[in-house]
Amino acid sequence: MERVDKIVKHPFFLENMKKNEAAEAQRSFCRHNMGHFLDVARIAIILNEKEGLGIGEDIIYAAALLHDLGRHIQYADGTPHEQASALLAPDILKDCGYDNKETHVIIAAIALHRKKEVAGERSLNGLLYRADKASRPCFYCEVQEACNWKGKKKNRSILW
Repeated sequence: MERVDKIVKHPFFLENMKKNEAAEAQRSFCRHNMGHFLDVARIAIILNEKEGLGIGEDIIYAAALLHDLGRHIQYADGTPHEQASALLAPDILKDCGYDNKETHVIIAAIALHRKKEVAGERSLNGLLYRADKASRPCFYCEVQEACNWKGKKKNRSILW
């Protein structure tokens, strides 16, 4: 997990985390913070094991830690956060020791993590999508009724 530790200590990662925190300071809905990133990573690790996908934990953690890093950009200028995050991630990954092939796989998963079409894929793309959606504790949310997640999309029980 040496490379994962490098990500969470990387100055550019930390800078963008602070920007996300500032942009969501008044947000009443789910936030895109370290708690969310780690929930997504750990759910993805569980799913990876249950589904026998064999994806490396440091690859899963990298994708989970970086998948919403550009959320503050979406708030600032409307760029979809998956696109913004995919643009922020490559330099961090390179600095933290991920090779070009790994970086490509991680960036693709980040860019696709909101596309329902990848939900069933037995790849990092599908894994990140499923873990991200499963990470939200809607059953415990005080603003559940005001949330724009509709019906079956809301997590009404603990799955993982």
